[in-house]
Amino acid sequence: MTARNIWTIGYEQATVAAVMNALVEAGVEVLADVRALPLSRRPGFSKSALAASAREAGIEYVHFKALGTPADGRAAARRNDHSALERIYEGQLQLPEAIAAGAILADLAKERNVALLCYERAAHGCHRSLLRKAVLPEFGVIDLLPAD
Repeated sequence: MTARNIWTIGYEQATVAAVMNALVEAGVEVLADVRALPLSRRPGFSKSALAASAREAGIEYVHFKALGTPADGRAAARRNDHSALERIYEGQLQLPEAIAAGAILADLAKERNVALLCYERAAHGCHRSLLRKAVLPEFGVIDLLPAD
């Protein structure tokens, strides 16, 4: 079996156009929004607008709410308390709805090129790196950085 990759991307300090360009250039087919709350103060990054931009770019958009970080995990991330984020997010991933969503994500990623999207520019400080390690451990990872 050929090894599969998973892509990740954060939209911090990026435009929608830069994010879409990075995804298209990488050959991403599905944008997996792994934010608990798919809202943003940044124009174009709330769920409906982002889904429309993805469709325009020829990319399917799927929101995985259950794979997002709960409020206390987001607070830990803002404090740069990565150990608390890890502990909180590990608990999130044990919830039945997160287990089911993780299985759907894994099946999708086995068939198509999927990118995990969240806010943080650097994947190592974001829950998407924890998600990838927990749900897609056999996948190679390609962290995309939108060029703005």
